Amino acid sequence: MTPETKARQQIDQKLEQAGWSIQDMRQLNLGAAVGVAVREYPTDTGPADYVLFVNREAVGVIEAKKDSAGENLTVTENQTERYAAANLKWRKDSTPLRFLFEATGQIIRFTDNADPAPRSREIFHFFKPETLAAWSAQPETLRRRLAEHMPALPERNLRDCQISAVTGLEKSLALNKPRALVHMATGAGKTFTAITAVYRLLKFGSAKRILFLVDTRNLGKQAHQEFMAYTPPDDGRKFTELYNVQRLASPNIDPHAQVCISTIQRMYAILSGKPIDESAEDISLNEVQQTPKQEKFVRYNPAVLVETFDFIVIDECHRSIYNLWKQVLDYFDAFLIGLTATPDKRTFGFFNENIVAEYTYEQSVADGVNVGYDVYEIETEITSKGAELKAKEWVDHRDRATRKKRWGETEEDTAYTGKELDKSVVNVSQIRQVIQAMKTAVETQIFPARKETPKTLIFAKTDSHADDIINIVREVYGQGNAFCKKVTYRAEEDADSILSSFRNDYNPRIAVTVDMIATGTDVKPLEVLLFMRDVRSRGYYEQMKGRGVRSLDGDSLKRVSNSADGAKTRFVLIDAVGVEKSLKTESRPLEKKPGVALKDLLQGVAMGSRDDDTVLSLANRLVRLAKQLDDKAQARIEKISGGIPVGELGKSLIAALDPDAIVQTALATARAKGITRSEDTLLPEELEAARAARVAAACAPFDKPELRDVIENARREREQIIDHINLDQVTFAGFSEQAETQAQAVIQTFADYLAQHKDEIAALGFFYQQPYQRRALTFAMLEDLHEQLSRPPLMLTTERLWSAYARVRTNAVKGADRKRQLTDLVSLLRFALGLDTELQPFADEVDKRFQAWIFRHNAQRATAFTPEQTEWLRLMKDHIASSCSISREDFDYAELADKGGLQRAWQVFGKELDGLMDEMNWELVA
Repeated sequence: MTPETKARQQIDQKLEQAGWSIQDMRQLNLGAAVGVAVREYPTDTGPADYVLFVNREAVGVIEAKKDSAGENLTVTENQTERYAAANLKWRKDSTPLRFLFEATGQIIRFTDNADPAPRSREIFHFFKPETLAAWSAQPETLRRRLAEHMPALPERNLRDCQISAVTGLEKSLALNKPRALVHMATGAGKTFTAITAVYRLLKFGSAKRILFLVDTRNLGKQAHQEFMAYTPPDDGRKFTELYNVQRLASPNIDPHAQVCISTIQRMYAILSGKPIDESAEDISLNEVQQTPKQEKFVRYNPAVLVETFDFIVIDECHRSIYNLWKQVLDYFDAFLIGLTATPDKRTFGFFNENIVAEYTYEQSVADGVNVGYDVYEIETEITSKGAELKAKEWVDHRDRATRKKRWGETEEDTAYTGKELDKSVVNVSQIRQVIQAMKTAVETQIFPARKETPKTLIFAKTDSHADDIINIVREVYGQGNAFCKKVTYRAEEDADSILSSFRNDYNPRIAVTVDMIATGTDVKPLEVLLFMRDVRSRGYYEQMKGRGVRSLDGDSLKRVSNSADGAKTRFVLIDAVGVEKSLKTESRPLEKKPGVALKDLLQGVAMGSRDDDTVLSLANRLVRLAKQLDDKAQARIEKISGGIPVGELGKSLIAALDPDAIVQTALATARAKGITRSEDTLLPEELEAARAARVAAACAPFDKPELRDVIENARREREQIIDHINLDQVTFAGFSEQAETQAQAVIQTFADYLAQHKDEIAALGFFYQQPYQRRALTFAMLEDLHEQLSRPPLMLTTERLWSAYARVRTNAVKGADRKRQLTDLVSLLRFALGLDTELQPFADEVDKRFQAWIFRHNAQRATAFTPEQTEWLRLMKDHIASSCSISREDFDYAELADKGGLQRAWQVFGKELDGLMDEMNWELVA
């Protein structure tokens, strides 16, 4: 068989799969099917390899080449165009054919000559005849609509970064660029931006269907909720009232759905025709270590056409575009739109460096869209250095799977490092010291004025570690079950309802997670993140930090944290494991070759990885594990596997890849279909189908998450030692060097601003010109200054400035644990300008000046102030402390009015009242 003939066979097979009837000229029957592909059709420039007829009309041409011509297939385009423009024998219409294909047995390229600037593109498979019929019936192509008919974007209610993203994307699509990357900081509204673009592509671009791709079920739910909540700017109805949105939970794509939301794991399962366990959709691709050989060999599925989607929006695309999942994206003939907050070099490369919008975290903080963060470090002796348990010590031994404890002696000296904590050894004191240090820091340094614990998220290493943390948090805080909850997919309570309560209700105040809300999940009131696990991937770490960056207005924050004194202005990252300093890599764990963990091999097989390396690695691990486990562990596995011992599970994987057995299975399958085959005549695809069937059967038991869990738990040392003998102690708790640097930058920004604007802000004249031209400082002046300082990009609130000074000049700052008042800005100004050597709350300074003033007054007067007069003066002093000054109008305010207001004050002081007020304004504030 010549290479040309072999290529033609494969092209014929692909055309038939797509619903085309293949005919030779002498057997021509255009009524045999909707789509007919006629081989060697005569034209006035020679016979065309294939001419495509739809509903008896010639619509396209295929130029066929041998596989070795694939590297140079674009050269063939001229030949295809020649046949398309040629006169076809027996065809009266001389219009050039519209649909042009170049194909080998492996590659297909396609050009639609009705596009504005026709450009060929590679497609995974031939289109169905009905698709070409539908395209022919449309007045304009999708690409022409994108280039010529997208109206201007209504900018109302959109942030500048969202406007930039949508308009940048539409410009890219108008130029027919196949891939586009939207880089937007976490919290800047990526999903809202994407839905705005999706709405416009459906309404004005007349897109048939759009796929919204995520990598966890949780993100799919969140995206679905945002689609349901979205109201377009030009229509009062909700998005889901205008368009059908389907969140895929089965293999069937609703033909009436215009938006499909799916995990990439489920989409692979749909394309491959293999079932998927829902648990495979719960774990982010960041969390699964895989090898490059675990590629997804996607094959054409006639039930899911390559033309099913016009656009694919890939949320958190930095996690799902690489070797492992790329073929899922390559399958569809669709524009690819990536959304990410944490791109790396490979992300830029995948999207052809076509960054249509770039909005960094730093920009988002400057604009007030997100908040900045401080890093607070907690170091303990055992976290840093580990500890040692001597032999014959009586301690608890805890079963990993059941958490059942037994009291027993250690058999030998057991030294452990900080990295082994919560794996082979649990040191309860270490966890308690970290939690206690966090509680103390939050209550005395980080958020000292709060009456309730700020919403806090703790990242744990494992589910068992999370349980230990929860128990100790409740104990240290002296709180009940509602105060602290676990939010993971394996929590017994409904994870979604806990997450909703964490977001919207008073309790829980603290949530502990392993991976469920590490990325993508929106919890705006979060103000503290505690890392009790290290993270090696830079991108994943940035995503985890992103849980805290979202800004929130004062009213919304007060709904869940009532003692908050305004909008969320920052969050604090508490680092208890050195995560800020540990070495981070650009690459995700899924791209590291050596030493794939057993749990990742099990998860990979459950997600559909069937390459020889993965299957054999898992088989060998299981066979080896069978020799190591005790009878109880073996029995637990057998019970869940349906009676199959762990060793047999491994051996069945090895047997599935036996080449001779694969040949026999292929021959048996051929015989069952009535096809005569020998070992020599079996087609590669028949052998591959036999291999796939055998491997799928051997891998089927691992679809059950319970089996994967019990094998993984059995693999680890069966028991953890609970070390209650080595007590831990905190060796350092304080803000990191980074926070020091940030605080100094805040102070410098404040100083620079004061120097640059001293002539522009009326309130500042009081300080710059004192003591020569002193004048009354009014509350309105302060409000004006505070407004200008607290707006983006400065974001210099009194709280932030006071915290910065407290960090950099600790000994000179008082009252850091007090709730800030607007008048504290007076103290900040005096301290920044060098008029005071100590920064203390404005009310304290007013108190001190009042004491000196009243003492001096009493000494100079013939008679001292009466008790009632003194009480009135104290009330007036308190008003000055909160408002900077006092005048007759202020006696209408509550505390002064309750005592009888201006009328009573006049009776008490008589004509002296106005003079006393002027004197107090002068003496107490200056």
